[in-house]
Amino acid sequence: MPIIIPDNLPAFSTLEKERIFVIPSDRAYHQDIRALKIAIVNLMPDKIVTETQLLRLLSNTPLHVEIDLVQMSGHVSKNTPQEHMLAFYKSFDEIKDNRYDGLIITGAPVEQLDFEEVDYWDELCQVFEWSKTNVFSTVHICWGAQAALHYHYGIKKYPLERKMFGNFKHHIDYPESLLLKGFGDVFHCPHSRHTEIKSEDIAAIPQLMVVAESYEAGVHVVSDRAERQFFLLGHWEYERETLAKEYRRDLEKGLDIQIPYNYFPDNDPEKMPVFNWSCSANLMYANWLNYCIYQRTPYDLNDLSRPEYEL
Repeated sequence: MPIIIPDNLPAFSTLEKERIFVIPSDRAYHQDIRALKIAIVNLMPDKIVTETQLLRLLSNTPLHVEIDLVQMSGHVSKNTPQEHMLAFYKSFDEIKDNRYDGLIITGAPVEQLDFEEVDYWDELCQVFEWSKTNVFSTVHICWGAQAALHYHYGIKKYPLERKMFGNFKHHIDYPESLLLKGFGDVFHCPHSRHTEIKSEDIAAIPQLMVVAESYEAGVHVVSDRAERQFFLLGHWEYERETLAKEYRRDLEKGLDIQIPYNYFPDNDPEKMPVFNWSCSANLMYANWLNYCIYQRTPYDLNDLSRPEYEL
């Protein structure tokens, strides 16, 4: 079944060429099916790349998924054309009266700033608070995960001596997790960040648990006990070449950047990276849509106002 997006969104033609089933919004509205409503708060600089990455993963299930792309009105994107933002993105004010089955809040390249120094921090805090009553399940990614853990639970982030940068092996700490249902003992996921959260800080919060981590990269997946809030420190949405592009970009800027860990064969940047996290990425997002949302969310999203659904 398709993901429902405007047919003039750049991701539409990209996904169609990849033989991913997408359907234009106007055609979907004539079908008598209640699609899952998912909002994506896209904080990344190149919004077209990130939205395409996420839409690719959200499309890989039999479920109809309808997307709203959301931007922070307190921040003007410098890396995405304004005509794209005006055509496809909504402000938080435009969607704050809506209710959603799911919400994704992406990362952002601001992690070396204090949270309160980020120019859209106050607006993002409104989103975090709103999500507790208007969204059934939320996935937070990288800096978005750190920011949400700080807002909801007072969890600190810690600077790293060197950027956590590469493709890391992980293991599962909570085998009963709905999000990681069907995973094997070991899986891979890219990380690209200058800060971390610590497992002992998560363990000190009774409402939270570490679901998966890496011996090299530390905590990766954190969940609340109800398995409605998820915090991902890695980037499952990354494509094969994403870390390579980041590496070359930083080299061109003259930054002190190491070759991404366990990424290029023989540690040779001239060789094609091995794309060994694709299966786990697709399975994780399929699990989120199916087990964490579709099987549990109320059919009538107005029921999210009932006390039993509030976080």
